[in-house]
Amino acid sequence: MVELFKHILELDFDWLFQQYGTTIYLILFLVIFIETGFVVMPFLPGDSLLFTAGLFAKTGHLDFSTLLILLYFAAVLGDNCNYWVGRKIGLGVLSWKIKNRKLVKQEYLDQTELFFKKNGVKAIIMARFVPFVRTFAPFAAGVGKMKYRVFFLYDLMGGFLWVFGLCSAGYLLGEVEWIRKHIDLVCLGIIGLSVLPIMYEFLKAKLKK
Repeated sequence: MVELFKHILELDFDWLFQQYGTTIYLILFLVIFIETGFVVMPFLPGDSLLFTAGLFAKTGHLDFSTLLILLYFAAVLGDNCNYWVGRKIGLGVLSWKIKNRKLVKQEYLDQTELFFKKNGVKAIIMARFVPFVRTFAPFAAGVGKMKYRVFFLYDLMGGFLWVFGLCSAGYLLGEVEWIRKHIDLVCLGIIGLSVLPIMYEFLKAKLKK
């Protein structure tokens, strides 16, 4: 299990396919579902995993249509589970600890709250493309008791843009030889671009203080 987790974080698709074959579909489904559905698991790969999965589909190892449908369903299902955890359990999750360390950092929820205040319900869509905020946004929407119908509509739209957009980008750019040879650098670039909105809001808040 530790070995599997290590290769997932490294986006080592070659190893995953060699070890698990078509079971890789289930693994990818679970990673996206957990990353979006478990408020305590925001560190799993999201954007970079979708891009790499699309690129891997271009090589013929994965069926692109199946990949899109499964990961879209995983993203929407994960967000909805996260929403209802926030709605039913609420901020009590913040008190959960393991070895005297909090599972959920208050600063992540503060960033998400700021994101919501600035962008309104559109934040449900926009948060899909921001690491950490993506995981905490549905939870915060549940805690804030956002109307479920509104949340669900925006979540469907955001999930579609996120999964189809990044997987398609990986699939189309998979034809570029430089990208295939430097996928590690490309993934780092995607992560860097994804984190920029958080850094911008953080620096702006610090300057205001």
